[in-house]
Amino acid sequence: MQLDKIVAFHKAMGDPTRLRIVALLANGPLHGQAIAGKLGLTPPTITHHIKKLRDINVIFERRDKNTIYFHLNESLIKQQAKTLGKLIEKKEGEVEAMVQQNIERQKVIENFFTKDGKLKNIPAQRKKKLMVFEYMVRGLKAGKKYPEKELNEYITKFHEDYATIRREFIINHYMYRENAIYELNPEEMWAKPE
Repeated sequence: MQLDKIVAFHKAMGDPTRLRIVALLANGPLHGQAIAGKLGLTPPTITHHIKKLRDINVIFERRDKNTIYFHLNESLIKQQAKTLGKLIEKKEGEVEAMVQQNIERQKVIENFFTKDGKLKNIPAQRKKKLMVFEYMVRGLKAGKKYPEKELNEYITKFHEDYATIRREFIINHYMYRENAIYELNPEEMWAKPE
């Protein structure tokens, strides 16, 4: 797991209101009004905190008719706790290796993407290709179902060859497809650059 993801997770979770929201959602999904009522806060305040939690994939949403319910991504929270435990157990050299890997990943992103976020070309080397694809899928929401047309439009923001990239998302287990509907797989299933 990237060091910047660990930092982003703990920064976002370091807020008492967000911890209270997580504790509420641990008992089951709730909609925004219910969360606001239970915590005695205004809906705009809840919306702000929900966005922060959604940004780090701690929660995801599902629509039921006109109501959006927020669900807790328990596997991610457990994974973060486990990662922190491993980080504490790691020797200094291993932590340095994680930092170097993060620096390498950032260089690949800078080399293959223009300043306005367009993919210059799909890398030939598998390791770099996976870093690029992972960067792209991080803009998709966990738990959301994407019709093929919507996914194509998202990919086209990066590169015109949406068919190849969409196929790579499936091949490398970033997403799965059923009846032309695409959804992100859990991160543990994603192909990892070695």
